Amino acid sequence: MEGRYYEPGEKGRLRCRLCPHNCRIAPGGHGLCRVRFNREGRLELPYYGRLSSIAMDPIEKKPLYHFYPGRQILSVGFLGCSFHCPFCQNYRISQDTRAPTEEVSPEELVRLARRQGSFGIAYTYSEPLVHLEYVLDTARRARAAGLKNVLVSNGYLNPEPAEELIGLLDAANIDLKTFDPEFYRGEIGGGLEEVKRFLGQASGRLELEVTTLIIPTKNDSPEQVEAIARFLASLDPGLPYHLSAYYPTHHYTIPPTPPATLRELAAVARRHLRYVYLGNIGMEEADTACASCGHTLVRRRGYQVTASGLRDGKCSRCGAAAPIAGP
Repeated sequence: MEGRYYEPGEKGRLRCRLCPHNCRIAPGGHGLCRVRFNREGRLELPYYGRLSSIAMDPIEKKPLYHFYPGRQILSVGFLGCSFHCPFCQNYRISQDTRAPTEEVSPEELVRLARRQGSFGIAYTYSEPLVHLEYVLDTARRARAAGLKNVLVSNGYLNPEPAEELIGLLDAANIDLKTFDPEFYRGEIGGGLEEVKRFLGQASGRLELEVTTLIIPTKNDSPEQVEAIARFLASLDPGLPYHLSAYYPTHHYTIPPTPPATLRELAAVARRHLRYVYLGNIGMEEADTACASCGHTLVRRRGYQVTASGLRDGKCSRCGAAAPIAGP
């Protein structure tokens, strides 16, 4: 299948315009993502519809805490990625294209979501954006079928394709890996400003949540987390922010993030943001409270979720509008 977002060049070369890498690809070669190829001057997508993972997940696993709490969503993964994070938890599918896959057309995926009783489709696990053509094709069909579209991503996308995608999304969790441009460039292979731009483009147009994996000695300073929180608050002080604990994997052997570090950083982020949650530290409470009266709207114990504090989209105690989308 021929891809979109590219420009033909001289001598059979092409320039991919999907993400800010803007890869120049020679004939027979591929982009940094490993899944977008140059076939005789045309951008080819040999992995279109090749899914590495298909599962029903709690929406909280994305993590999304303010979108259909307690519901299960059909979640699909791919191969390849526009980043090369040395701490990637899914490196077997993000940094390699040899993992087993199953071919599933957009039409088949929508039918599967409906058969499974899912309220939507989540594009997740590895990086969905490098398969944007498939995501768009599926998202249009999902919306027509009354399903929700959810993205879990690094947010590394050029403005034009981002605009097309955002118009089809209902919710997204975007990784903001650090507020240090050098760390983004040197260790991740991306750019901070481009991810910030995507967040600004998406803010206010869908249920947007953000996650930072806190890695000791890398991005765990209070100053860095405060800078992230200030930026997110400039978009929306009610934007949910997830601080997640790192564990050694892939090329990183740094010891795990202490839970105490996450709690200290959460206190810093809460100076600017109303909703800050902790992840990857076991059965830590992650309740959502009413910003007006403090009443618990949604109670979470791991993936056990009750939303008894909600009534018709409002706080059951004081009647203030709740920051939760969905029933």
